[in-house]
Amino acid sequence: MITLYDFELSADCYTVRLMMAALRVSFRRIELDVYPGREHESPWFLKINPSGQLPLLDDDGILRCGVQAILGHLTGRHDPGGRWYPRDDPEMPARVARWLEVAARLSATAGSARLHDTMFYAADIDACRGGAHALFRALDEHLWFAEQSGHDWLCSAGHPTIADIACFPHVMLSEEGGVSRLPYPAIRRWTDRVKRIPHFAPMSGIFNASPSRSALT
Repeated sequence: MITLYDFELSADCYTVRLMMAALRVSFRRIELDVYPGREHESPWFLKINPSGQLPLLDDDGILRCGVQAILGHLTGRHDPGGRWYPRDDPEMPARVARWLEVAARLSATAGSARLHDTMFYAADIDACRGGAHALFRALDEHLWFAEQSGHDWLCSAGHPTIADIACFPHVMLSEEGGVSRLPYPAIRRWTDRVKRIPHFAPMSGIFNASPSRSALT
């Protein structure tokens, strides 16, 4: 059984929950009171994970800490068909790696702005928001050109990959850090597509996709 040491409001923890939902991997959650309780700094948790970092995954005794390490572990061990991290195209690993780096930069900008505004973390808020908008402009442009070529996803595959899962949470939660998605129509279309992935898992502040117009008539 997989155990996830988790914090409901963490974008990185949500990324892992979203990946496991897409993979249909069963797991149990151990919820930590990170804010305001700082439980990730408690002696019992530091004994398990001296870095005090979340998310932390225990997969039958294999410990993985940090969102990107966990995503790599999950797709390596629980996605035998290679759908979420395709390697049949020799260029795909480089494409995926590029967007995983973008996801890390989204965490450092949009994610840090959110932590500043909602949990009072110290940050250069103007630099965080400015950096987030620079990334959003590049992401929106990439998605727009991809759509013109008939591709819906970040890596131009015919289906979502680990790259889409990694980038989605910090984009969707950006408004909580004062970073609006309104100027970025291609991003808004992409986030709606991600929310329609089979077995999509919502979280506080991220809801399931609205029913299509045809479903309402």
